[in-house]
Formats: sequence, C-alpha cells, structure tokens
Amino acid sequence: MILPIYAYGQPVLKKVALPIEPDYPGLQTLIADMWETMYHADGVGLAAPQVGLSIRMFVIDTLQINSDEKDDQKEEGFKKVFINAQKVEETGNPWPYEEGCLSIPRIRGDVERPNTIRLRYLDEQFAEHEEVFTGVNARVIQHEYDHIEGVLFTERLKPLKKRLIQRKLDDIRLGKVNTDYKMKFFAFR
Repeated sequence: MILPIYAYGQPVLKKVALPIEPDYPGLQTLIADMWETMYHADGVGLAAPQVGLSIRMFVIDTLQINSDEKDDQKEEGFKKVFINAQKVEETGNPWPYEEGCLSIPRIRGDVERPNTIRLRYLDEQFAEHEEVFTGVNARVIQHEYDHIEGVLFTERLKPLKKRLIQRKLDDIRLGKVNTDYKMKFFAFR
C-alpha cells in the first residue's frame, strides 16, 4: 500500500525516533509499504518518520543511482532495510553533493558530508550488522539517518541557500506544492 509522505512542517520529522523490537506490530507489512511508497515517489531512500512513524527504521535502494555513475566513480549499489541504526563513526573529507528529499519536494541543495560512514544496524530479520559505506551509498545513509535523528537536509545547507528557499519551505508547510505522490501536510488550527 502506498503511504502518504509527511511534508516539511510535520512535527514527526523533527523528533528523534525510538528503537523498535522484533515484535513491532505489522513490521513486515510496513517495510513492504515503505518500499512501495518510495518507488512510487521515485526515491532512493525513505525513513519511517517520513510516513508518520517516529521509529528508527529506513529503507534504501542505491542500485539505480550507482548504475548511473561514471565508471571511475561507480560503487556497488544495494537494497537494504536498516532498523535501529547507530552511527559508529564518519570519516573522510566532507564533499558537496546535491540532495533532495521526498518530504521537501522541488527543493535541492548541496550538502557537505564526510565520504565514509560506519554503521551498526539490524536488518528486517533483526540480524545485527556493522558495515562501512562510502561515496554515494554513505551519502544516502547519512541523509536517511538524519531523518531518524530529527534532522532535515535543509538544516545542513549554507546560510544563503537557506534564506533563498525559505518561502518555498513555507509553501510546502502550508500544502502549496504539487507532487506526483500523496503527501500529508501540517494542519494549522
């Protein structure tokens, strides 16, 4: 089932998400729904807060973006579920890369992030993993990891860019944006 994506301004996007246990109700259905929602919106990652759930889970598929990279920059892509992820360390020189977000449609901007991340996480069977990711793979993980920490990519933009997009962010918060996917906007009272 395709879920609505929570838009900029929704309080759930600013909360630090909570860990879950293997008996989390409807977990496998939720994972399937998140994959379907992400693909429907042409995303490469989706975090649970983006579908209204403040839990430490995100899904990522970098197979397509990595196949689009030049041969000298090509990395092996992956499709994975990350549950209760914890950042162990980030290393390498920060490098800029244009990011976007399904919760913040029609806005993109260069974000500087370290090239490498070591992450400890559980997969959908709750098997524990600790892996090192680099390049674009690391970047997508860092972006989705920020979501479970209550951080949006727009907070990492340079101050001038933040000022330039403020009106667009206000419009998104008010629901004044068109997308090809269903969104849920903050309701003012």
